[in-house]
Amino acid sequence: MPQHEPAENFARFDFGLSPEQEARAANLHRDAIIIDLLFQGPCGYRSFTADMEAEVEQVWESSRDLDKAQVFCTRLPIRRALDDGGLEEFKTCWDESGITGGNRQFMLSSPEAMAASFAVNQAQFDHLPWLVKARTAGDFRQAKAEGRHAGYLSTQDTTGISQSVDVLDALHDFGARVIGLTYNWQNYVGSGCTDRSDGGVTDFGARFIRRMNELGIVVDTAHSGRRTTLDACSISSRPVIASHTSAEAVYRHDRAKSDEELRAIAESGGVIGVMAVPFFLSGAEGVTIQAMMDHIGYIANLVGWQHVAIGTDWPLQQTKAALRRLDERAMRIGFRQEHRIDSVTNLVGFDDYREFPNITRGLVRRGYTDEQILGVLGANALRVFEDVCGT
Repeated sequence: MPQHEPAENFARFDFGLSPEQEARAANLHRDAIIIDLLFQGPCGYRSFTADMEAEVEQVWESSRDLDKAQVFCTRLPIRRALDDGGLEEFKTCWDESGITGGNRQFMLSSPEAMAASFAVNQAQFDHLPWLVKARTAGDFRQAKAEGRHAGYLSTQDTTGISQSVDVLDALHDFGARVIGLTYNWQNYVGSGCTDRSDGGVTDFGARFIRRMNELGIVVDTAHSGRRTTLDACSISSRPVIASHTSAEAVYRHDRAKSDEELRAIAESGGVIGVMAVPFFLSGAEGVTIQAMMDHIGYIANLVGWQHVAIGTDWPLQQTKAALRRLDERAMRIGFRQEHRIDSVTNLVGFDDYREFPNITRGLVRRGYTDEQILGVLGANALRVFEDVCGT
């Protein structure tokens, strides 16, 4: 059996809430449509059984291929959940997190990666009766009403596609609803956030964005460079998002967004998903969930709470041994030494998806109204889905 703490030991970060505030937070978390714009789970390292850990290590030892080993590890809980009598924690972690919807990621790095990622995602929708494919805002609402969960298909990168917008039609037909323009590096669409130069959106990228608008696919600038983010907001006729990022003014990092970018995203009608990645939020040691609250507060004060959302991106669905190998892989996908990648460390107060209620508790502690909390947790993101993807 997976070795983890009982559910009642999660979501107990000490915010100093009164009993009345605790009750209010619990009610809000229960009633909200909660959307995580970059959801790596629902499982974390605790959910891997000893035999699953051994299987991951066997794949690594036999291949010594970081990419192959990471993909295998990430998908192992999914495959176990799809087995008859499989990994129950794949559902219970999602249930206990309280979130309604999160993305299911597909890959565009190669035709083989695209086929494999679409297959494993479609298998979840086909075989898990509690998980529905979300194509419109109405699918999130229906999932909440039925006590189920909604997954929407997204990708963080377009690097593997050819210079043709036609692929977008096929992706949309299959259910893709959020596409990240770039991942750290320059590609055919635009420049990435860790690249040395920032050339902005290309001519092809402009056509790509306009076709996304026509089809009803959300434009995501989370890993895009500053000029690319600003260009995307100017070119797009629909709301633009940064699914998982932070505020540069709070902690300067290449993965953060400047005030100019944050304003542009808000002016497009979009939302900024604040992430739970400690080394992107603060340069301190032992970073807690309070740092995430600081970024939420700054962005809300700058552009309005209506444009703030959640995109945790952390913790990863990996074993601890696999996580220790990811720092090396990070150097091969656009990160550098100065980015301080530490794949093993999670936020204190958000070390497991079952600690998602801590986000709601933190918002209560910071003095947000019920309307504002419901907005940040999911209603703001839902508004974007409704505008871009329909009801």
